[in-house]
Amino acid sequence: MTDLDIGVYVPQIGFSYADVLHRAQRCEQAGIGTLWLYDHLYGPGAPDYPSLEAWTLATALLSRTERLRVGHMVLCNQFRHPAVLAKMATTLDQISAGRLQLGIGSGSIADEHERTGLPWGTFAERSQRLGETLEILHQAFADERIDFSGEHFTVRDMPVKPGPVQRPRPPIVVGGVGERYTLPLVARYADVWNVPTYALGDLERKVAALRSACADIGRDPASIVMSVEAVMALTPDDAALPEVRTLAEKRFGGAGFGLHDGGLVGTAPAIVDRLHELRELGFTQVVLFTHDRASDATLDLLASSVIAAL
Repeated sequence: MTDLDIGVYVPQIGFSYADVLHRAQRCEQAGIGTLWLYDHLYGPGAPDYPSLEAWTLATALLSRTERLRVGHMVLCNQFRHPAVLAKMATTLDQISAGRLQLGIGSGSIADEHERTGLPWGTFAERSQRLGETLEILHQAFADERIDFSGEHFTVRDMPVKPGPVQRPRPPIVVGGVGERYTLPLVARYADVWNVPTYALGDLERKVAALRSACADIGRDPASIVMSVEAVMALTPDDAALPEVRTLAEKRFGGAGFGLHDGGLVGTAPAIVDRLHELRELGFTQVVLFTHDRASDATLDLLASSVIAAL
């Protein structure tokens, strides 16, 4: 199972830049392939906590690492005009020598839009805007030029040079499982489909729904990397399991985190067994929240006892 890519999700709420940089550099040293950030203007539900801006932080981390890939789970499409985002993405891909992962979604927190006066709208409207952005990004990366007229965005003969280092483009990650709006966008535009934590209890049905969406447009579903986001509570031994489980329940016990559905609670052998099961379902990328927010001890144990065993 050498083709399973393990990444770590480090939502930056409450962290200083030094905190996040330390985790990024430890991931790189440990051989963990990717690090993921969130894209919110403040911590969801906790506006008084410090929270660094997502794109600036990713740029800084990529400039201070050499092999680690960095992305967002996921960028909010409402925050940046797609032509500006295309220019940002090609520039950061150049700066990082091709290590950008471009995760993007339609937006998830109405409150931060209302506070800033940014458009929100219905889920259908947000999905339509996301579809136009994805079309613009494809044009920019393939042609180094954008010429697009849609309901929400119009871009006329705009050059995007230099283009990205990665070809045909930085991997475009679209997260979500909505069968009416999101999965058709995944089928048409995504290089990577990420299943969020809240859908971990319904994996097989959502995989079938994606395959159906691909069949509708004649795309081979095998051309889409399947990624899953999950909480992992990794313990060095059985004796430490109650304490680790308690901390995981405290931080990630809410239904939306899918702690129990994910099945990634236990010692390294148990985690490896569950990762094998996910691989059998077709998932070749796993993005992990860790129960202790990516401590040195957990990152080292993940590398030495889980990734090494895979």
